[in-house]
Amino acid sequence: MTTVTSSYDGFDGQFIGGRWTAGRLGRAATIRNPYTRETVAEIQLANSDDVDAAFRAAKAAQAAWAKTGPTERIDMFRRVLAIVEARRDEIVGWIIRESGSTFMKAQAEWMAVRGGLIEALTLPPRVEGRIMPIDAADKDSFVFREPLGVVGVISPWNFPMHLSHRTIAPALAVGNAVVVKPALETPITGGLLLAKIYEEAGLPEGLLNVVVGDVPDIADTFVLHPLVNLLSFTGSTPTGRRVAQMATAAPQIKHVGLELGGNAPLIVLADADLEKAASAAVFARFLHSGQICMSANRLIVEAPIYDDFVDLFVAKTKKLKVGDPSDPQTLIGPLISERQRDAALQRITEGRSAGFAERLKGEIDGLVVPPHVFSEVDNESAFAQAEQFAPIASIIRAEDEYDAVRLANATQYGLASSVFTGDVWRGLRIARHIEAGMTHVNDIPIQDSPFNMFGGEKNSGLGRFNGGWGIEELTRDHWVTCRTTPPSFPV
Repeated sequence: MTTVTSSYDGFDGQFIGGRWTAGRLGRAATIRNPYTRETVAEIQLANSDDVDAAFRAAKAAQAAWAKTGPTERIDMFRRVLAIVEARRDEIVGWIIRESGSTFMKAQAEWMAVRGGLIEALTLPPRVEGRIMPIDAADKDSFVFREPLGVVGVISPWNFPMHLSHRTIAPALAVGNAVVVKPALETPITGGLLLAKIYEEAGLPEGLLNVVVGDVPDIADTFVLHPLVNLLSFTGSTPTGRRVAQMATAAPQIKHVGLELGGNAPLIVLADADLEKAASAAVFARFLHSGQICMSANRLIVEAPIYDDFVDLFVAKTKKLKVGDPSDPQTLIGPLISERQRDAALQRITEGRSAGFAERLKGEIDGLVVPPHVFSEVDNESAFAQAEQFAPIASIIRAEDEYDAVRLANATQYGLASSVFTGDVWRGLRIARHIEAGMTHVNDIPIQDSPFNMFGGEKNSGLGRFNGGWGIEELTRDHWVTCRTTPPSFPV
């Protein structure tokens, strides 16, 4: 059993080649608690030389790691898991302080990281090749599955630890090395805290590197670096599109995995359990203040129950605890930054200007935006089509189930979705017609299981995370043939 002797500290720079070092940009970033506005850390930022050093360290360490056996990698992940479990309260505290996550959400994020580690334990022996038939009696044909090499991870601030680690863990498990650029809002939970954990577990130097820097200073160098074999990006669709364009236009074309924006529909049909559907919709819309790509962004309700649903949804929303994220009862805490708060204010103004019925509003306090609920929202409006990433709810009326599906699919996104109905087979049939990577019947769209597929369609991204899907994304097929003796050729 792992015993915690002291809390982690020293989060003030970079982790490159197994060494903690100050960034070479010559400028520091102040990381603040979104709720209290207290300083969490002062971090000396990286420049392009630091990025280069990180990728070179990863490249130098990767070949030896790829040759290690499954048991050695499994043992390493067992040590990491033990540390994550022993340091649960410390990790949860960091998530709350740095990202403004509520206690409930921070606990869920810790569980997601733990679940990813348990799944990573299973991956090393699951990297399998194939023996293939071939039309030659003295020739053998093999397809080997090899690690890609060096994986670059660019992660966001909303679920920083989980959304970095869901690539880090499987990438290491199948023999790659990793360089992470966490969001500047959450560099500790998005990268440096994970570096401390893997360092304590004894991961060989250079296999995990973390560079903390501002986008103008290091992003292009990170994406275009010649030693990157795969770029795993989680963030907005416009930025993801640019990452993909740069990665494919680079002198050495790179593999790309993109998990981008969402506009998840939550459909409530007239035969659904209204009480449970409304509770689910409230939770799915307002968890982590709506700052989740899978949040129920549009609530699409069948006409016969529309008015009753709106009344119940508003009544339940009024009861939500708003404010201090460290209070276990709080569901809506602060937004991550002034920029996100100002964007939320702009969208609230847009909803009012469009003439939608504002059923619930409240006074903003610092970065805490209370829930705002709009009904009779036009699905084609810019208001409904935007990914809110704030505690703002749009409730849309559908004439029938066919109209509900049409409305659900009328978006550029296709990440997560859900359907509530009293007939599960009807729900399954409707789910098959929704243009999304993931659809859940009688459950919320916020779902991420470490051994089930995760990924979107349309402008919500490319590629798949988790389990066997992750193995395929993080490895390459290599065809090799062998002849007993060389053949004769007609020259």
